[in-house]
Amino acid sequence: MVPLKERISSHMVEKDDRNQDILVWVNGELRHRDRAVVSVYDSGFMLGDGMWEGLRLHKGVWVFLEEHMDRLFEGCKAVALDPGMSRTEILEALIRTARANGMVSDVHCRLMITRGPKSKPFQHPALSRSGPTVVMIMEHSQPARLLQQAGVSLATVPQVRGLPMSQDPKLNSHSKLNCVIACLQAEQAGADEGLMLDPHGFVNTTNACNFFIVRQGEVWTSSGDYCMNGITRRKVIELCRAGNIPVFEKNYSLAEAYGADEVFLTGTFGGQTPVREIDGRRTGNHEGAGPITRHLQTLYRDMIDNHVDSYSGTRIDVQ
Repeated sequence: MVPLKERISSHMVEKDDRNQDILVWVNGELRHRDRAVVSVYDSGFMLGDGMWEGLRLHKGVWVFLEEHMDRLFEGCKAVALDPGMSRTEILEALIRTARANGMVSDVHCRLMITRGPKSKPFQHPALSRSGPTVVMIMEHSQPARLLQQAGVSLATVPQVRGLPMSQDPKLNSHSKLNCVIACLQAEQAGADEGLMLDPHGFVNTTNACNFFIVRQGEVWTSSGDYCMNGITRRKVIELCRAGNIPVFEKNYSLAEAYGADEVFLTGTFGGQTPVREIDGRRTGNHEGAGPITRHLQTLYRDMIDNHVDSYSGTRIDVQ
């Protein structure tokens, strides 16, 4: 077991002192991170009422931006939240913020849209009358090398992924308390992240990423009914199908996950992150990523490079 002081997560980054002086987009203004604030009446702060996206900037291009915008705008529509900006305006703001920070590559952005300040500190959406709050936080951000060398450890947690009629897990909402609780439960169990089951007891996802296993040359992931509709998850499935790697979206048990030859997580930030153990059980007989995981990592990097090379929109270049 990794000691607490060395515990890692799928979002562990290499230290970069440049992030101490970043400029943050707040409703059209670029503010130093120390002054990038929103009202205590903001619906996002008060109620978790908002949607967000995580974006990666690679060689001057926001990777898979259209798909991220599809998910963001669909989520906003589902909760009757007017983003207050068009896709074009969001892209212009992303470009402006990146240029102001001198950022071209190895950058992560958290784009957040809330229902905005409320006139009174109560729940009803109609109390948000002044329009949405839009924030873009960009950081120089590379996954820590330790992630690939050691992988993360998981503990199965009691907190489950919710049913669509309670809070649909496909909504990338600010209301992440269920995942925070799962993370706390995993930490209490001595693991890096929590492995969450669906309401029927099948393996679903972690508190932060989508979850895959490899068994006898086959790649398995959950049915997709209760997990975030991850863009990197979708890309891995596409790569498997294009590369004749058997891939299945299906229900499977924790016992089947324990017996996997390889396990990895997917997400916009980390790509494909290996898992070294689940509930104290070692994954496979290898250190770091297994052979199929490494192959998918290579295919995914190539996919991103091809996407960037063929991109016809505005590229970010810092003079």
